[in-house]
This record gives sequence, structure tokens and C-alpha cells, in this order.
Amino acid sequence: MANDQGPAPLEDRLGSLLKHAQAKLARTSAMALAPYGVDGHELAVLVVLSGDEPLSQVEAAARLGIDRTTMVSLIDGLEDHGLVARRRSPQDRRKNIVELTPAGRECLRQAERARRAAERRFLAALDEETASVLVRALRALVHDARSTE
Repeated sequence: MANDQGPAPLEDRLGSLLKHAQAKLARTSAMALAPYGVDGHELAVLVVLSGDEPLSQVEAAARLGIDRTTMVSLIDGLEDHGLVARRRSPQDRRKNIVELTPAGRECLRQAERARRAAERRFLAALDEETASVLVRALRALVHDARSTE
């Protein structure tokens, strides 16, 4: 990485490496998910909605860390494809509960399998132990309470 002889070349900088790795993973994942008609953002929504407790659009958006407008757009697209259904909350008529349809559950099952395979292909240049260490290290960096946002 950096040395005392001056600035590191761009290809050795952590930010550049992370950016290019993420872009490569995004391309690999997009190709893997394309046959299922969803992208990574939509798949994340399906994952969040697949839990045991029904969620409102607002609750799902909060879990994903996205704004309400983006969530509405994602839900609209998934609903248009028959993967989710909205219904009014019996406790609060202002709230929409969003649930996976049977087609949504099947899409989630198949797309998750494809996503995992894409991640394995992406990490294929690393041995299994190194890949596991990388994932743990990234998880630690993302979830470190001491880091600033």
C-alpha cells in the first residue's frame, strides 16, 4: 500500500480497490439475477420481506436504509411483476403491509441461489480461508460502532 516515497498509485489505494471490487461484484450479480427479473436492490427487498413478521413499506425501508420514495418505487416494480402484494394494516389504515406472493417466494429462492453462486465466482481468485477472512473483515469494518458515517 502506501510507502514513504510518495503517494500510492491509484490501483493500490483502498478506496479505489473497494470501488472496483464492488463494481465487479455488481456486474457479476446483475448477470446472475437477470434471468429472475430482479436486481440486487429488489432482491434485498424480497429478503427483508421474507421474515416471519409482516412489515409495512416504511419498516422495510428503514431496515434497508433507503428513503420512502425509493421504497415505493421498488415495491411498485415488484408488485407489477406479481412478486409482492400490498394490503392495508388492520391496526392502522394509513399503513401498507407488504408481503411476498408465492411467486415472490419462489423468485427469492432461485435468485438467492444465483446470488450465492455469483459471489462464489467473484471470490474464486481467493482460497476459501482468505475469502472467509475478507468477508469477516468487511463485516467488522461496516459494523464498527467507532467509525464515522
